[in-house]
Amino acid sequence: MRHRRCRACIVNVLALCGSLRAASLNAALLRATARLAPDGLRVEIFSGLAELPLFNPDLEADMPAPARRLQAAITACDALLIASPEYAHGVTAVIKNALDWLVSFPPFVDKPVAIFNASPRSVHADTALRETLTTMSARLVPDACLALPLRSTGITEQGILDSEHAVPIRRALILLVSGAART
Repeated sequence: MRHRRCRACIVNVLALCGSLRAASLNAALLRATARLAPDGLRVEIFSGLAELPLFNPDLEADMPAPARRLQAAITACDALLIASPEYAHGVTAVIKNALDWLVSFPPFVDKPVAIFNASPRSVHADTALRETLTTMSARLVPDACLALPLRSTGITEQGILDSEHAVPIRRALILLVSGAART
């Protein structure tokens, strides 16, 4: 799929990081991914997950501003990319809370989603995240999902850019764009 360089032709991917750590490997992976995006594709990392209050259905009638910002970003994107560590064999509270704010949000339904996993050993969170996304009627793009052996390597954002990991990351983005084009 080729896109001309115009605002209307750019595919927008929203990236959510499941870690709030300053030195997060998943955040580095998403930043590198944004820099590896091919022409016609823009990856924007959502920076407001730390501000989201814990999900409470009673707040939906008067939605908190951080939740409105997340929903607006979901509405504006063509596809979603999630990178998150595994904590205690599950998804992080950061990702689960963000997804809870989107459970009854119609623009999330059928949204193409890819999952990047920085540690292939983290299978429990990956499986749980896939189940949650499927239950929420997101459209998982399996060929765009990646499990990269980055954990415990000391790799940095620049190291990801300069490594053999750049090729599968670019390929995954192209496959995600293809999944977004099928909407």
